[in-house]
Amino acid sequence: MNALAARLAAVRGWRRAVLAFVLGVVATAAMPPVSFTPALLIAFPGLVWLLDGSGRAWRAALDGWWFGFGFFVAGLYWIAYALLTDATQFAWLIPFAVAGVPALLALFTAAAALLAYLLWQPGATRVLVLAVAWSAAEWVRGHAFTGFPWNLAGYTWTWSEAMLQVTSVLGIYGLSFLTVLVAAAPAALTSSGGRANARGWPLAALASVLLAAGFVFGFLRLASADGSTVADVTVRIVQANIAQTFKWEPDQLRSNVERHLELTRRPGIESVRVVVWPETALPYDVERDAALRGALGGLIAPGAVLATGVPRYELDASGRSLARIWNSIALIDSTGAIAGFYDKAHLVPFGEYVPFRPLLSAVGVQAVTGFLDHTAGPGPRTLTVPGLPALSPLICYEVIFPGAVTASDRPAWLLNVTNDGWYGRSAGPYQHFAMARVRAVEEGLPLARAANTGISAMVDSYGRVRASLGLLEQGIIDAPLPKALSPTFYARWRDLPLLTALLLLGAVLVVAAIANRKAKSGDR
Repeated sequence: MNALAARLAAVRGWRRAVLAFVLGVVATAAMPPVSFTPALLIAFPGLVWLLDGSGRAWRAALDGWWFGFGFFVAGLYWIAYALLTDATQFAWLIPFAVAGVPALLALFTAAAALLAYLLWQPGATRVLVLAVAWSAAEWVRGHAFTGFPWNLAGYTWTWSEAMLQVTSVLGIYGLSFLTVLVAAAPAALTSSGGRANARGWPLAALASVLLAAGFVFGFLRLASADGSTVADVTVRIVQANIAQTFKWEPDQLRSNVERHLELTRRPGIESVRVVVWPETALPYDVERDAALRGALGGLIAPGAVLATGVPRYELDASGRSLARIWNSIALIDSTGAIAGFYDKAHLVPFGEYVPFRPLLSAVGVQAVTGFLDHTAGPGPRTLTVPGLPALSPLICYEVIFPGAVTASDRPAWLLNVTNDGWYGRSAGPYQHFAMARVRAVEEGLPLARAANTGISAMVDSYGRVRASLGLLEQGIIDAPLPKALSPTFYARWRDLPLLTALLLLGAVLVVAAIANRKAKSGDR
């Protein structure tokens, strides 16, 4: 190990960039759907040893950027699939999506590496430095510029229901900190000069103890779970599996809706209290079409409700042109009345609105500026329907944002409608579903998820999948609604404890770095 550490630290030139890129790609293997967590035991020690040999702040930042570029290129390749649904118009954007988005996201890993370098220590402490810097960068990535907390290090544990329980206390960012600390711990057994470091054993042992403690906590928490459900509340989740290339074709709209209708009418509908259709499953203006609402209400039993994704429109003064459009969820009761609306608040850049629209229009990029921006809703809200548990609606990737999936009036369950049909049979839908499951654990709330092409599921308050339909399958799920838990520690405090801990650790590491530099200066 010592020889390997010294060799990696000494790599220079283009080989160093390739090495960092490859280490980032290796780290991606730990993310869903592969979820090979041991890959992080290669990637993060390798990153530590690269930073040992950086020698300059700019080189450390570059090492971090190449690592992040490899991580995001391999982890987000599926973005290109969306552009292939209309290849004649959007295929030219594929290089920008496959390389440009990862290049921008890699700036966060570059910042983490730079911060780590500025606080670098010769011994085991540098592993803690990297864990703090990486976790801080992940948190910023999840919040800055609308946020994109995709493939956080902690998501490697979605294969383990026990380890996921840690997020009920620490949240996914806290689990990421623990994960990076454990993964980088082997590097503590070497010094920054590539020599053996006997003083690194306590930190490596501590990381192992923390990992074991996470598993024990999870096993004990699951052992006390009773798996109870809400009495007389069965949810039917409809997955029609409509290919994105056909979803908005004018001559296919009616047959697409009829497919949802056929699945909804299947035997057992008389005992279903909530029917869930995916994002924009109903492409018509349900708000203004009373006859359509009446027909939909006639599908379900008295007292039941249909929750469906719909576009919602506002016309201009002439009544002929669109003034505003929302991506929404409508709740339609058995009388055909609208029992509630939710408008998506966290919009997808370049998918639902165009950032820098005036600038792009000025340079003639009409391929991305020639449509009406969606209007954002006010944010998380709790919808209530008489006789049913209150729910928190989430559209598409709104479910990936930790601590932002419920309003102040706590619901009894999470409802996520999405359309991952854009991404075909790729890693994207698996990653999206994995993140949705973690929100259930963090909040202590069950999650019902309806996806156009999959993955649809009923997930309980511990993140356990009670029933599911796989990717590119057609069918329905009839599942009782699991009970909500009391608010978890994370639901009460969100990321405040973690941020406080990171700030305190950061302050201690700054003081240690200053003292270390003074000691080196005194030795000269």
